[in-house]
Amino acid sequence: MLVQFHDLLAAAAARRGEAPALAARGGTVAYAPLWRDAAAVGGGLRELGLRRGDRVAVYLDKRIETVVALFATSVAGGAFVPVNPLLRPPQVAHILRDSGARVLVTSADRLALLRPVLPPSVEHAVVVGERGADDDLPAPPHVHRWDALADVAPATPRAGVDVDMAAILYTSGSTGKPKGVVLSHRNLLVGAASVCTYLRNDERDVILAALPLSFDAGLSQITTAFHAGAQVVLLDYLLAGDVVRACARHRVTGLTGVPPLWIQLAALEWPAEATASMRYFANTGGRMPRATLDRLRAIFPSAAPYLMYGLTEAFRSTYLDPAEVDRRPDSIGRAIPNAEVLVVRPDGSECAPDEPGELVHRGPLVALGYWNDPERTAQRFRPSPVGDPAIPARDVAVWSGDLVRRDAEGFLYFVGREDEMIKTSGYRVSPTEIEEVAYETGRVRDAAAFGVEDPELGQHIVLVVSARDGQALEPAHLLRELRRQLPRYMVPRRVVVRAELPRSPNGKLDRAALRAEVAAR
Repeated sequence: MLVQFHDLLAAAAARRGEAPALAARGGTVAYAPLWRDAAAVGGGLRELGLRRGDRVAVYLDKRIETVVALFATSVAGGAFVPVNPLLRPPQVAHILRDSGARVLVTSADRLALLRPVLPPSVEHAVVVGERGADDDLPAPPHVHRWDALADVAPATPRAGVDVDMAAILYTSGSTGKPKGVVLSHRNLLVGAASVCTYLRNDERDVILAALPLSFDAGLSQITTAFHAGAQVVLLDYLLAGDVVRACARHRVTGLTGVPPLWIQLAALEWPAEATASMRYFANTGGRMPRATLDRLRAIFPSAAPYLMYGLTEAFRSTYLDPAEVDRRPDSIGRAIPNAEVLVVRPDGSECAPDEPGELVHRGPLVALGYWNDPERTAQRFRPSPVGDPAIPARDVAVWSGDLVRRDAEGFLYFVGREDEMIKTSGYRVSPTEIEEVAYETGRVRDAAAFGVEDPELGQHIVLVVSARDGQALEPAHLLRELRRQLPRYMVPRRVVVRAELPRSPNGKLDRAALRAEVAAR
């Protein structure tokens, strides 16, 4: 029976000990030795005095030791905090300070950069990689080599239950400082089983982990693969072409990305050896433009497209069955296995078909709340709007803040975030409606629409875009095309063309930064 996060790896090692588990720049490691390493490092962490529930921050690029550190923390009874390697020292310092991490697993060069901003809560730093000059720099009270930490007897996993805290995932912080979402062992294990079920993963799969492991969808590549006994290929890419080459080299069968990455990948030429083994591709983190989906289906003619929706507060939430993509390509589907998704009005009553309402997720994937933030937790994590009122302890649901609608057949469609809806001329406008029309012109690579305060209209609409590679894009020309496709109240007052649109560390468009920039102008 799987109870704690590390049981995923232990069970896979028992079933598939000699099968490849992880491939990275440092080579490939099988399940059995990977589990031995995790148990040994778990023992090392326990020798450092790690107590039940203590946080271990892991600030590394994607390498085998990164994954070992996550599972070792679970073995030792702690909670892991994966930190996006793209974050800069001030952002990392906030996560370390907010989480109260006692142990930091990182590299010598990253530790040197963090030294001036390390909070006093970090008592131990564990340095991964070759010994270098940076090792001698002053750091936390205690600095340890990874090899020394791993050179102990494998630990017997600390006992616990599935509702114990397993991890804290920090959001990208595009609005204010990042907030930590507390996940239980149960969240991670149920999520792995659920995603594995609908993606039909098995031990023959080779899954490319291109998304950050600090992102819920990125971590899901590890948990889903290990649940199935499949192989994971860890990739830190600089260019989209690196993804194509990795798919060819490793004969990848499954790839999950966010829309900005898919837009880049759809613009590339894919050789046959990079597509022949692809069994599925999946989108999360926002709506995929229709033109991009069509192009990807042409690139991967034998692969099943999965359009997904997820929020960190519930790990995963919905998916669209590939058999429905032709009939409803704009849908985010239905609830994943072992979850219920509701569409409700502000008073908690269920919306009628096609009536926009807030997406509410209930079930075992609902997170434990926001770390050290009871006020925000109380706003988002509230009693489920369904259930027998006679039951004293109602289950808690996560109120997403996302507006969706459900059609008569039960399929969900994303409308927009409540705080991103544009209110203009008495209308409520979803940014995605405008962005989709911009993508359909075939001239736009990235697009973001939002409202700017206007004394007459309430808000007027601004559209910020970047051009597809090699194409000239004149704002006036794009505006003319938008006027032909959109009602008057939805036509942007301004189109701003930029070479690149800013992204959050998770690869999503940073709408808050764009909105602030345009408003300042």
